[in-house]
Amino acid sequence: MAPIYCSGPWQTFPPMERWIQFEDVFNRNKPSMFAKGNTGKDVGRIWNTIKECAYIGVDERVILAIIMQEIHGDVGARTTYSGSGRIATSGVIQCYRCPGYEGKHGLSQAAITDMSRKGTEHFKQNLRHYGDKRSGESIYPALREYNSDNVKSGNVNYGNLSDGRGAAPECQ
Repeated sequence: MAPIYCSGPWQTFPPMERWIQFEDVFNRNKPSMFAKGNTGKDVGRIWNTIKECAYIGVDERVILAIIMQEIHGDVGARTTYSGSGRIATSGVIQCYRCPGYEGKHGLSQAAITDMSRKGTEHFKQNLRHYGDKRSGESIYPALREYNSDNVKSGNVNYGNLSDGRGAAPECQ
């Protein structure tokens, strides 16, 4: 199954009922994770951390989607900077004030979980801005906000969630 590219408001994106199951989407992304230099243990630890961080109240598939979007599953991803260039974001979910291990692989479970938890907690705050529902109504705008600084800055174009304004330059 090929990816489906969407744009427009959240209503034009697929409902969660049409999303593939977590195990399937994880397995489809393993080749990308290994291509980045991760060890088998790194990939297994990404699985473990997603399962653990889902208890924060974020769907496992959303956590994986953020990891794949932000760093293509590379636990040793480089630090990136906000559109203004002033805010460094690191780790597997590229989150502000998150530790990063640039160029390193074979990380401990604790290191990978710490990076993921901070980013998942940050994303959970975004979900709350949109009603904290387990539906596209909350998830899609929250994802756009996650990649576009914050909602108060006016960076989210609700009419077109594919509009990358406010995102780091390499994400636009």
